[in-house]
Amino acid sequence: MDAAPITVFDLELDVDVHADSLSGSGETATTSSGRSRLRLGDEVTFSARHLGFRWRMTSRITEYESPHRFVDEQTRGPFRAMRHEHGFEELGDGRTTMTDRMTISAPFGPPGAILTRLLLAPYLRRLLTRRAMHIKRLAEAGDRRE
Repeated sequence: MDAAPITVFDLELDVDVHADSLSGSGETATTSSGRSRLRLGDEVTFSARHLGFRWRMTSRITEYESPHRFVDEQTRGPFRAMRHEHGFEELGDGRTTMTDRMTISAPFGPPGAILTRLLLAPYLRRLLTRRAMHIKRLAEAGDRRE
């Protein structure tokens, strides 16, 4: 995208931007710090309607290397485990590539694993793509949410 890594990094850590990107699901976000931009150790609780159900999940920022990467991991929520790594690589000329790597483990053993592979993983890919497009629009418009 046509924006500096720090711009994209900051937008990715802004829970208001996150909620706006998924407004169709009624997404809300509440932070442990009261700030909208997350930092290392902060927790955020998301609540939204996905796949016809109301979901609630709390994640903590467990790694933070501005403006290159950060990781959030579920501390409470629907998954047995969830780890989401966000990477930002400067391409030169004020351009950045953003990479999302999310790993999840579903509860309920083999049936949960099948449900994850067939339904949940494709759904989460679409959500991440929608969110990335929202971030791209804001970043390229110069929105830093400060």
